[in-house]
Amino acid sequence: MQWMTFTSRGSVWGSLMTRCVLVFVLMASSATWAGQRPLKGGPIKPEILYHNYCSVCHGDKGDGNSRAKGSLVPPPRDFTKAGELGRQTMITIVTHGKPSTAMTGWQTQLTQKEIEAVVDYIRSTFMRVVLDPRLQQGQAVYIHNCMVCHGDKGQGAMSSVGLVPPRNFATPQARAELTRERMIYSVTNGRPNTAMAPFAKRLPTKDIEAVVDYIRTGLMMPEAGDISGTSAHSRGRSGEAENGMAQTFVNGLKGDPAKGGKLYMTTCATCHGAKGDGKGPRAYFINPKPRNFLDLAFRANFNRPAVFLAVAEGRLGTEMPAWSKVLTEQEIADVSEFVFQRFIRPGTKAAGGKR
Repeated sequence: MQWMTFTSRGSVWGSLMTRCVLVFVLMASSATWAGQRPLKGGPIKPEILYHNYCSVCHGDKGDGNSRAKGSLVPPPRDFTKAGELGRQTMITIVTHGKPSTAMTGWQTQLTQKEIEAVVDYIRSTFMRVVLDPRLQQGQAVYIHNCMVCHGDKGQGAMSSVGLVPPRNFATPQARAELTRERMIYSVTNGRPNTAMAPFAKRLPTKDIEAVVDYIRTGLMMPEAGDISGTSAHSRGRSGEAENGMAQTFVNGLKGDPAKGGKLYMTTCATCHGAKGDGKGPRAYFINPKPRNFLDLAFRANFNRPAVFLAVAEGRLGTEMPAWSKVLTEQEIADVSEFVFQRFIRPGTKAAGGKR
């Protein structure tokens, strides 16, 4: 027992020493360039911000090979192998941090413009070496054909009087409503009563698909609550989220929560848990952890279309598969309705639609 006590104390002491060393390294690194931090209101220098705040963990080359690497579990992100990370996802993580990691939120120390600048610096400096050539092509197509209306960051631009404004891709509504197939159709055939012209005669199919994939990967807002455990996507949008909760499923589908409950228990509960808390039997072995449906940010932002989309398309970089390859649209609507009624809005009745 004495040996066990000594070992336990030694472990705690070692952990404390590790934290102290990490803090010391961070302070020393920041002090090196502290005098070079741009003055408030002056020009933003993202390379200095990265060196001061990020390099101690992520390394000078963005590969995660830093002095602190051995002390962090899980290890820092290697940006040279993070081509799946979209810009908005990265901004969210830098702003609010990432639970269960050493990645803290920087919103109290950096301005929004500084956060965006350092994210763009990381993407252009370290991530470009692994950017999918197809996404590079999509980016080129976007810049040449789409940016004039939708903006350089997908935020939408000014429209002519009387016309519907261009779609703002950087909103939770866009992520929830726009499937890949719907976007390809809109780019190909245009949208009536808007300035969105058809590109079928101007772009080959492969370019249309590439630009859609670029928009979805690099410009669209990550799924609401994508960084589980944070309120990253709920701030300032509670009204929008509440209004969106009345939306029905795509294609006029109506989910059956009774059938969906059976599907959930046999298909989803092993990861997400019978209570929807992300603590199913397999959760211990999964990283990143399964979605916690009881998370406040998730419940505040995920409506029926968003749940349907997540189930149908899965989530890149996680063990959440695209169930559209296994389940029918009706089955996806059923299990989505169960999740919505049981965990997101308990007591809600099924939305109207066809069965």
